[in-house]
Order: sequence, then C-alpha cells, then structure tokens
Amino acid sequence: MSSRRRSEKFFVDTEAVSELDITNMVISSSERPGRSAASADLEPVLSITPAVFQILLALSRGKSHGYGIMQDVGRVTRGETRLGPGTLYRSIQRMLVDGLIEELAIALHDEADDDRRRYYRLTAKGRAVAKREAQRLADLVDVARERSLISRRGGRGGRP
Repeated sequence: MSSRRRSEKFFVDTEAVSELDITNMVISSSERPGRSAASADLEPVLSITPAVFQILLALSRGKSHGYGIMQDVGRVTRGETRLGPGTLYRSIQRMLVDGLIEELAIALHDEADDDRRRYYRLTAKGRAVAKREAQRLADLVDVARERSLISRRGGRGGRP
C-alpha cells in the first residue's frame, strides 16, 4: 500500500522515492561507456582550453611541479597571462584523467620529498595534443598575416 503526502500542490509517493549512495561514486574517469581503453587513447581531443595548452607548453620542456608551471606561463607570456592555482589544479586534474599528463611519484633534483609538491610530465598523447594545437594556432596566425591583421615580421612587434 502506497502512502501519499500532500505538499502544497504536489503529491509525493513515498514508496517511489529511491536512494542512491554517492559516497564512493566515480565522477570523472578516462573510461568512456562503450569504448575500450585502447580506443580512448586514440580519440582526438577536439578542443583544449588556453590554460591546458599553456600547461602542455610548460611541460614540453620537461618535468615540473605546479608552481614551476605557473612561473613558466608567466615567463612565456611576459606576465600577460597569470595561471592561478584554481585554474591550474582543475586543469591538471582533467589532464590526468584524459591521459595528457602523468604524475610522478618521486621528487626531482635531489629535493626532499614534499607531500605538497607533485611533479608532472607529458605523456605521448599529451605531446601529440600539444603539437596538434600548436599547428592549429600557427595556421590561424598565417591567416591573420595574410589578412594583414598582424605584421609579417617576427616577435611581438605586430601587435596593435
């Protein structure tokens, strides 16, 4: 027998209400339903955010920790882009899940092992995605030059 309660204008069937325990639910995974792990590795990343590209660029030079990545982004962009910790670590988490980077289990350069400092490096997939995005951007720059939006000379001299 179903019990019903009246709440303002709505009736709620209390026996139809289900419970779902989410205490151990996986909310992010590199596994896609209906696809094998091997096909997920070959799946092209269609678009990446500027923050993800900046992280890929920083790690293309080698292994680094989060603060080192933030410093590299500031250096490469001459201070025009500041990658804050929230954006950095959310992006890193997504990149780990997507297989673009991997976390290293050891400290580098004879540094003391600090639980707060984690090092990352590009995976083969991450390097391929970085190359593809760099080429896509280079192609756009070529079009901008053809349309006289930026000068033909190198460097930042052609900026408006």
